[in-house]
Amino acid sequence: MQAASASLESGRERAYRYLRETVLVDPAVQGTFLNEVGLAQAVGVSRTPVREALLLLVAEGLVEMVPKRGAYVPPLSGRQIKELMELRALLERHAASVTLATGTVPLAAMREALAEQEQLVDPIDADTAKVFIEWDRRFHQSLVDATRNDLIARTYAGLRTRQMRVGVAALFRATDRQHAVCVEHRQILDALESGDETAAHAAIEDHLQITLQLFLEA
Repeated sequence: MQAASASLESGRERAYRYLRETVLVDPAVQGTFLNEVGLAQAVGVSRTPVREALLLLVAEGLVEMVPKRGAYVPPLSGRQIKELMELRALLERHAASVTLATGTVPLAAMREALAEQEQLVDPIDADTAKVFIEWDRRFHQSLVDATRNDLIARTYAGLRTRQMRVGVAALFRATDRQHAVCVEHRQILDALESGDETAAHAAIEDHLQITLQLFLEA
């Protein structure tokens, strides 16, 4: 019985990770219904672990279960994107302040993430966009992690799926957006490296507001 339970748990976790990290970050799935059979085949599990993973995602507000229709991925609304950017701004500005005060700004990790992004600025396609935004996420997550506050770091990490969905979609809403992102990241890095807290806060705020505007003006 314990072995069967462990196997089911493992299947649910694999399905959950696949949905969060692969399926839901694809802008093409927004506004569509998910095929549980196809998901089960892709993950290599039965439909039960997939259904359990979907229910976890329902609790997180990423998926809706529609009677007689199945699992629906609702598009992120302008309000939801605005709230995401507000939360990110709060956490990232706090992280900048803390790491500057303690001398723990993770400049090396942030430079590495930016360098990886700069290798992906052209050409851009769906797969490249996902990799680009994953490095984007690591750029920001490394700053938050450097606060050495586990609760804040976990809270920020929990935004990953929403960050990926918004970030990938944003790359296709403006010409050469990936190059602009690299410039904005460089401005954040320069401010942090110079120890200028005010400039760092402003660079972070500007970066997030530009992404938000791409959606509000669409």
